[in-house]
Amino acid sequence: MPRTPSENERIRQMAKANILEAAMDLFIRQGYHATSISDVARHAGISKGLMYNYFQGKEELLATMVTERIGAIAQVMQDAAALTEPIEQLKFIIGHAIDSVYQKPEEHRFYLHLQTQPEADQELIKYSRLLVEEAARQFELQCRIFERLGVAEPRKRSLYFSFTLQGIMLMISTYPQQFPIEEIKAQMLDEFRR
Repeated sequence: MPRTPSENERIRQMAKANILEAAMDLFIRQGYHATSISDVARHAGISKGLMYNYFQGKEELLATMVTERIGAIAQVMQDAAALTEPIEQLKFIIGHAIDSVYQKPEEHRFYLHLQTQPEADQELIKYSRLLVEEAARQFELQCRIFERLGVAEPRKRSLYFSFTLQGIMLMISTYPQQFPIEEIKAQMLDEFRR
């Protein structure tokens, strides 16, 4: 019995996810420039030719990863904005950020590294800029949360919040499994609820 179009699409999406996972693993371990498309295909357990049915090359893999990352960040802020109370919005942001880094510390380090590429790296700098631009957009949304909290200087408070959260995320991604995650989330929320 032939597969339905929806079954074919499901299989295609699973194959793409497998390739992206293999590419992320290699980019983390070897670096983007040191990883070839053949390496990715081999790590994904498929032929190089089959891989080209899903992605045109290594840069398209990276572009897809960055697009998905930006979408995920935007979704967190959208979900937070859907909550009615600003303190609940902050709690959601803190929880999601810390949990995601705790679950995938290497992935966080990969995107942090990508975000800090030198201008001379013409292949990677455009993706670095996309991540930085999205962070700036999300920061503006975060500032509105602090305005709703009624703090005296919402932009400064939002900056301090970002610095604190980014520092925590960096420490967790650098030294995974060494922090009382729930206590850190509660302490941060307590710090910024006023």
